[in-house]
Amino acid sequence: MILELSAPMGLLVYEILQKLLHRFHWIVPGYIMGGENRSKEKARLRKGISILVATPGRLLDHLKNTSSFLYKNLRWIIFDEADRILELGYGKDIEDLLDLLGSRKTRSVSNEVAISKIPKFQRQNLLLSATLNEKVNMLAKISLENPVMIGLDDKKFHMNPSLEHFEALGSNADNGVEHSRSISSSNGDYMLPAQLVQRYVKVSCGSRLAVLLSILKALFDTETSHKTVVFFSTCDAVDFHYLLFSKFKWLPNKQSEIELQELFVKCKTLRLHGSMKHEDRRNVFQAFKTEKSALLLSTDVAARGLDFPKVRYIIQYDSPGEATEYVHRVGRTARLGERGESLLFLQPVEIDYLQDLQKHGVSLTEYPLLKVLDSFPLYGQKHTIKKFVAFEMHPWVLALQKALESLVLAEPHMRKSAKAAFCSWVRAYTAHRGELKRIFMVKKLHLGHVARSFALKEQPSLVGKSFQKHAKKRKRVQTKSGDGSNSRIQMTQ
Repeated sequence: MILELSAPMGLLVYEILQKLLHRFHWIVPGYIMGGENRSKEKARLRKGISILVATPGRLLDHLKNTSSFLYKNLRWIIFDEADRILELGYGKDIEDLLDLLGSRKTRSVSNEVAISKIPKFQRQNLLLSATLNEKVNMLAKISLENPVMIGLDDKKFHMNPSLEHFEALGSNADNGVEHSRSISSSNGDYMLPAQLVQRYVKVSCGSRLAVLLSILKALFDTETSHKTVVFFSTCDAVDFHYLLFSKFKWLPNKQSEIELQELFVKCKTLRLHGSMKHEDRRNVFQAFKTEKSALLLSTDVAARGLDFPKVRYIIQYDSPGEATEYVHRVGRTARLGERGESLLFLQPVEIDYLQDLQKHGVSLTEYPLLKVLDSFPLYGQKHTIKKFVAFEMHPWVLALQKALESLVLAEPHMRKSAKAAFCSWVRAYTAHRGELKRIFMVKKLHLGHVARSFALKEQPSLVGKSFQKHAKKRKRVQTKSGDGSNSRIQMTQ
């Protein structure tokens, strides 16, 4: 029996197993995970499974409460995406699982019980992780004996060359040779595929929403068949933008009534985040996987572990935080030798984040935003002004922002969603850790401009009071504890 533990992508692993084992009918795959019918899982375990894919919490539940679950012939235990499993808070569950399965190197149970659980045959444990950190090293110490590290020769990796000759996010690029997924090398650099085009766009907070819609419209109007993933920091932000993209219709040329019925961004839009029901997440995953052209709005729940084929563009609308998360996000594209492009949104006060990425060997070039904005005609005329003090004064941006604010103002449900998204975004912004706190500081932001990024004409007083309440509470905790270790406001992705 082979046991594969994977919190982020258990269902995907199981589906791939089914395809691989189609002709080997004597090898039976199975899965158990949170959100599924527990009685049906017990029936599958009773019949017998050769390769079991499981999430830590549900596996621990069955080990403790399902008497028909026999694992005496367990030969392999695989911890897939170990770093992510630990980040999701399964550390204690993993320790309990190792104790119950008799695979913990240093056991906390009594010697008599420990000896009884030692398997009579040799058991192999594998730990797979994209990044190595203190928690992963600790898991390796308690689960692996005389471990051998298997990696890839750094000589096979090449840093992303200069990509200045690409003029726009949708530009053509030659398919490079196939390079492996991003990894962390010994010198701290992150190795990325050479066929990945990486850019950033510097835009003030008040114009972010209009710029995002403009870029997406340009992409889907130019290329009718491609997939794009946009990353947000919170579930509320995903819900608001999904609602907005699904309803916003605006044509500056004021053409026929038939054309006015078309969405501003003409594509199928999907959403994905951790607060959705398990069945809904699975349906979205399958839909985006099979679609030839679609837009996925997601939190970091889709940043790793999910294999979406043919994803062409990655847009990081909200900053990813640590450089490792940036790498995982862009890792959704440029897979298996295919070209891919990524775009990172930064506010002027956040531009130092590029230096943080540069420390890890990740270099980005600036996106030609003005060229894209000038490509949109306004009321049938091309823009005649060639130079602007700032992008937010561009006629197209001003007109689009006004149309967005009018829609949100006219829709009570959408306005409520915008307020919730604004509130959660501000709280998430305060949650940056370590050195990033000096870059992402709420004190540097104009909250009125932040409100405009959610198509709100002004900062809602209720939201402002809510934020002030959280700030005062955080300050009291810091005063009592003497530091800020317990003051971070937790956000659900």
